[in-house]
Amino acid sequence: MSSRIEKSLAELGIEVPIPPKPVASYVGYVIQGDLVFLSGQLPLLDGKLVATGLLGRDLDLEEAVKAARQCAVNLIAQVKSACDGDLDRVVQCVRLGGFVASTPDFTDHPKVVNGASDLIGEVFGEAGQHARAAVGVAALPLNACVEVDGIFAIR
Repeated sequence: MSSRIEKSLAELGIEVPIPPKPVASYVGYVIQGDLVFLSGQLPLLDGKLVATGLLGRDLDLEEAVKAARQCAVNLIAQVKSACDGDLDRVVQCVRLGGFVASTPDFTDHPKVVNGASDLIGEVFGEAGQHARAAVGVAALPLNACVEVDGIFAIR
């Protein structure tokens, strides 16, 4: 029988991928006590970025929101790995941090990161409610338009 979270993912049409490999010298997550600290996830799908460039110049808000959603899928993949495949071990998404590559005049960073926040809420329900930061940056690795990291409490 599938877990509650796996059923939620299936209803949303989301297949959790194998976690993307880090693009530099770090690991995808670290477990400390009952917390899982997830490294920043790029909007990778099948090993390729789904969107690149700067908001306010190279892509629009809708494309960036979809990219942030893909970052959240990759966060879920990492936390699933940390939980030995059992996403029902997630007690709470504690915090997400969103980084949006943008021009200096772009100010809708929170709307972009909502793509990740909304998906976490849809998947985990009440346990998906979290604290968050959404900040603009000049550039991100591999020219990604968004990167999202997270902290999850697990049992």
